[in-house]
Amino acid sequence: MRRLPRRRGRRRSILGRALTVFGVIALFGLVALAAAVLDEFSMQEVAGRVRVVDGDTIMLAGQRIRLVGMDAPERGQSCRRDGAAYDCGEQARLRLVALIGDGEVACRGNQRDRFGRLLMRCVVGGTDVNAAMVRAGWAVAYGDYGSEERKARSEAAGLWAGDFERPARWRTQQGSIADIGPAGLASRIWLRVRSLWPFEREDDDP
Repeated sequence: MRRLPRRRGRRRSILGRALTVFGVIALFGLVALAAAVLDEFSMQEVAGRVRVVDGDTIMLAGQRIRLVGMDAPERGQSCRRDGAAYDCGEQARLRLVALIGDGEVACRGNQRDRFGRLLMRCVVGGTDVNAAMVRAGWAVAYGDYGSEERKARSEAAGLWAGDFERPARWRTQQGSIADIGPAGLASRIWLRVRSLWPFEREDDDP
């Protein structure tokens, strides 16, 4: 008879711990939700020297930025021109390097993709970098820059001088995620939860 209170005490202890864990998880969720909603309305601006990652991604001020409205060939993607294969992903990267040069880049945007990258329009020396990549034919329009793509195609510029798979289709064929547009609310909340997690993680973006 005297052991019953101990069992009840154990049950209360387990229940108390469970409620504490649930409360912490709920708090993280609320913080992430609030941050994700605020992100939608808070325009961010960054400027400085950049490191070019690939044809549509740069590192600026410690942040990974994806050039919005366009889509460049991926690293390792092969295209064809004059009957021969070439590394169009690397060519797109080199074009972006040449376009930016040593200039200071200014970027602006308020959304992130599902990998946590900022989606931004960037300018260097008064030139819209995103538009210039599409106009040069080393990126395709992805929700924007339709007129630039039409001009590049009519002049057989860059990728349009040969045959290529659109990057989104190529990613699908490689088993990667095709969509590189803004993350939905659920994805933004998950990104915020991940950003609050105290342990390091490897990048998993395409």
